[in-house]
Parts: sequence; structure tokens; C-alpha cells
Amino acid sequence: MSLTVFFAVLAAALLHAGWNALIKLGGSKMTSMLILTLVQAGMGGIIAMAYPLPSGEIWLWLLASGVFHSGYKLFLAYAYEQGDLSRVYPIARGAAPLIVTLVSGLLLADIILALEYFAIAILGLGILLMAHGVFQNGESRRLVPLALGSALMTAGYSLVDGLGARAAGNAAMYVAWLFIFDGLFFTPICLALRGRTVLTARRPDWVLGSLAAAGSYAAYAIVVWAMTQAPIALVTALRETSILFAVLLGWLFMGDRIDRTKALAAALIVLGVVLTRL
Repeated sequence: MSLTVFFAVLAAALLHAGWNALIKLGGSKMTSMLILTLVQAGMGGIIAMAYPLPSGEIWLWLLASGVFHSGYKLFLAYAYEQGDLSRVYPIARGAAPLIVTLVSGLLLADIILALEYFAIAILGLGILLMAHGVFQNGESRRLVPLALGSALMTAGYSLVDGLGARAAGNAAMYVAWLFIFDGLFFTPICLALRGRTVLTARRPDWVLGSLAAAGSYAAYAIVVWAMTQAPIALVTALRETSILFAVLLGWLFMGDRIDRTKALAAALIVLGVVLTRL
């Protein structure tokens, strides 16, 4: 991984934590997420016009990506309705590589090395500590399964988009179309779950949602591009430094309570993610 890719992915990690913080600041989390999705779809539509249409199997990758991204946003919006940024985000982001590693070993017959077993143990301990804080501090227990559902969707789209962008041969075109598909899937889901009220938003919600959309689009475009320049595993691991950024943002700007257990849990999650990718 070159220094250019390294710092680009670090910037993407900060952007990712930042747009999550903006969604958390919004009134209705589902409305904020829908605004983000609609703005991203519009940005994707404009950018897609600069490139030829995807061909052949690329449509299948994009279809799968749209499903996973929509599921990810749905679980994440519900999770943020239940808990703090510094609690939900580490569980949602940290469990994703844990799921990928376990699925690879159990279902894909990949060989798991001793270091990877150690990394799984560290990751698991960090996630358990983070989840334990939910029960210890009287927070909503519903945030745990919702954050884990988000992690499952993240694991799915990380694999799909890494392979899909490589097959497409053009990261910018691929990202533009995946956000179009995301918008086509996520919008009717929101309307079905919340009705037309989900479209009712104040001006501050539109501002926050639009800023989040810009940050999210830029962050993921950088990551997908980086996956075409460096090993997917290394990019994914470095991207998870966003966990530390999210904890700091929650503490400094959103009044989240950071005790020793939460700080230790976040550090263990990041360490476990890095070790799974070495």
C-alpha cells in the first residue's frame, strides 16, 4: 500500500465517522438517512452520465450492492435511535470483519491461521465489552442486535463492492451506480415502514443529511478506489480506524460518556481488526 493510498483511506475513515455523527445529530434518524440516500442517488446519477453504462455481470454486482447498502442503512438508522454514536458505531463496524473471517473459515473452507484466531478472540472480547456497557449503564438493549445487523450488511457489501469494482474496471462509475441502486431500494423501504411522514423534514435535517451524503459519497468512493490499488483486506482494516474517530467525535462534540471500559473496548476492536488483516 502506497503512502497516497494509506492517507486517502485514513481521510475516508474520518469522513465515515463524520457522516455518522451528522446522522446521529439529526431529528428523525430514518429521515436523515433517507435524505442522505436521495442526495447520494442524485450525485450518482450526475456522475454516472460521464461514463458508459455498466455491462454484463456488473449489473448483478450492483444489484447485490444496492440490497446490502439498503439493509446497512436501515439497521444503522434504527440502532442510532436506540444508542450513542460511541456505542453503536464500534459494534457495527468492529463486528463486520469478525463476521467475514468466521464465514470465510466455516463456509468457504479458508485456512484460518493462529494469528487470525487470536485476532478473532481480541475482536470478540472488544465487542463483548462494548455490548456489556449497554447492560451495565442501563442503555437500550435493542441497539446491540441492530448494530450487529448493520455489521452483517457491511460484511456483505464490502466483499461485493471490492470484487464488483474490480470487475467493472472503473471505481467512479461503479460507485455512482451503486448509490443509484441504493436509492431505488432504500426509498420504498422507508416509505413502507414509516409512511409519508418520513419525507417530512426541517431545513436543518436537509442540511445535515446533505452534508452527510457528501461525506459518505466521498468516503466510499475513496475506499472503493483504494480497493483497486491495494489489497482489499488491508484497505478494509485501515478503514476501521474510523471506530476511534467516531468515539472521539461522540465524546468531544456529542456529550457521549466515555468510561474506561468503553475506551478499552474500542481499542480492542481496532486492534482485533488490524490483526485479522495482517
